[in-house]
Amino acid sequence: MRKAAGLTGDQLAERLNWARSRIPKIENGHKMPSDQEIQAWVAACGQPRETADELLVLASQGREQHKQWRQRLRHGHAAVQNEWDALVRKASVIRNFEITVIPGLLQTPEYARYRVLEIARIHEITDIDAAIAARIRRQDVLYEPDRTFEFIIFEAALRIGACPVDAMIGQLDRLNVVAQLANITLGVIPLGVTLPAMPLNPFVLLDDVPYVETYGRSNAASVNESGSYKRSADALMAEALTGDGARRLCLSAVEWWQAQQGQPS
Repeated sequence: MRKAAGLTGDQLAERLNWARSRIPKIENGHKMPSDQEIQAWVAACGQPRETADELLVLASQGREQHKQWRQRLRHGHAAVQNEWDALVRKASVIRNFEITVIPGLLQTPEYARYRVLEIARIHEITDIDAAIAARIRRQDVLYEPDRTFEFIIFEAALRIGACPVDAMIGQLDRLNVVAQLANITLGVIPLGVTLPAMPLNPFVLLDDVPYVETYGRSNAASVNESGSYKRSADALMAEALTGDGARRLCLSAVEWWQAQQGQPS
């Protein structure tokens, strides 16, 4: 809207009599605009009142989703994990794409602890051990042969320091073990691969329903988006190494981590 009005960020800030930093904070998603800020922004860009009304509805929906996430966490993160467990157990085909982390269904308890601690820092939850236990219990579904699993990750997820080195090595060993199960396909997209389209966010497909999780919310995307997520998963898997190729990348990452801590490979 600002660009369509031919305004720079500084010019818009001057027109609104705001600090310069407020414009990029709102545009980059670091600050949720108030209703008054939305109305002022729309007016300063010469847009009609109807545009402001539409944006006010979207802002209200966004705040409500964030409120719902906070309310869910009031009952503890273990309760959220149990909700997710129920959804997973209803599905026959589970497809999970992650950019920088190991999928929850494949995490070791040590790796999972650091992921739950991240959530604790953001949302101030305290039931850390219970949340970890609930996440690990859900992995029982991996051994049910009537379910099919497809996990797609970037090689970067194998090399990002998401936990201490020993825990990271243990996590990679775990990947190599579960990847050998007949109902599991692990795809690892190597570094340096040119992708046909850059993925915007991690997601999980439970049969035909896509789920997207951010720091502020965790819920099902629109059913109308299911086809887009399926096509995205297909395209990403087409660029990934599976089977022995994926295992070689995991073993290479293990050797790399061992070298970081000065251990013999």
